[in-house]
Amino acid sequence: MYNKVKHWQTKWCLVTALIALVCVGFMFISCGEAEKPEQKAEKPVEKAEKPPEKPTEPEQKPVAAAPKGPSLDKWKPEFDPSGAKYTFIVSNVSHPVLKGVYTGFAIRDELWKRTNGQMYLDYKPFSMLGGEVEVLNQLQMGAIQGMGVSSVASTNLGPRFGVVNLPFLINSFDKLDKFVSSGKPFDHFMNAMDHQGIMGLDITGYGNYGWATTTQVSNLAEAKKIKFRIAEAAVNQLTYKAWGLTAVVMPWPDVPVALKQGVIEGLDHTPMVCNITKKFEVAKYFTQVNYAQGLFIWIFNKAWFNSLPPDLQKTFTATVHDVCAKIREETKQQEIDEIAKAQAAGIQFFKLSDADMSTLKAEANTVYKDFAPEINKLYPGDTYRPADYLKEVEDLMGYSK
Repeated sequence: MYNKVKHWQTKWCLVTALIALVCVGFMFISCGEAEKPEQKAEKPVEKAEKPPEKPTEPEQKPVAAAPKGPSLDKWKPEFDPSGAKYTFIVSNVSHPVLKGVYTGFAIRDELWKRTNGQMYLDYKPFSMLGGEVEVLNQLQMGAIQGMGVSSVASTNLGPRFGVVNLPFLINSFDKLDKFVSSGKPFDHFMNAMDHQGIMGLDITGYGNYGWATTTQVSNLAEAKKIKFRIAEAAVNQLTYKAWGLTAVVMPWPDVPVALKQGVIEGLDHTPMVCNITKKFEVAKYFTQVNYAQGLFIWIFNKAWFNSLPPDLQKTFTATVHDVCAKIREETKQQEIDEIAKAQAAGIQFFKLSDADMSTLKAEANTVYKDFAPEINKLYPGDTYRPADYLKEVEDLMGYSK
């Protein structure tokens, strides 16, 4: 009997101990679960704390809306323009380290001197006002007063401007000088957008076009293996199609990555631009095709110009012509200097054979035929009305098909 009692006592002790352990376990579990709601309660607090940070974002937007491009401090005027009677804005999308782009600053300074501080040209390079299409629209609306537009982009609104883009027509500095000093042919060229309220005055440039490539191109057979980037202009596309070369239209900012990734192997541009913009860091070869000149056409809002007093109109026009003539001379030397720098850095330059050059020229004749109607088209306001303007320019340049 005693043993049975003892046995049950032992069992009861074990049961009691188990019950105690279970209770303690429930206490720990209850404590743990009680902590979880507290942790969950913290998360909504964290989320609730984030929204108050968002109102600070609009305060940062004015910083993001600051003028595009690098600082203009390097080119600040040496005079205080605040006293100018006539202030006007002129734009360009490129870098003023190029002489052809620096033209805007040169006109600014010379005009200030010649007008005794009456006129101030507020120059905006670096695409500060947007791309060329945007700026052309602003110019037509009178939001800005002038622009150094690339000859490629200009053809979208003034097809006659395309005559300087035709392959092997005005394809050297000497030919450009001859064209500018030709009188009526050049004046007719500059009136390409006159019927749209835009007047052209003069031209500056950035060298001779060729091919910057990631592999050697010393003949047409090698060129046909290359995928070239070209600007978005009909004359460029038709020219490369006529040559039987593969071309891709691509925005300029996309070019560096495209070259590095092998999306393109070649670039249609001038050696000056390729060196200054560091495209030669990837494209180590340049073929001097010299089929066209890279040009900026300096155009201005006609209504703004007509609003100036006659004496200032005369001074403004003379200043633009004088400065552009000086810049064209400086550009010749800049191309020589930039090619020398590139060669010193290991860039290899090539020229095509006479036979290959003759082939390119012959194949380009179809481009002339396609563009002749647009280039020869006459508009209201044209005082000079040639029967065949393109043929006149061809004869002037000594071009034979």
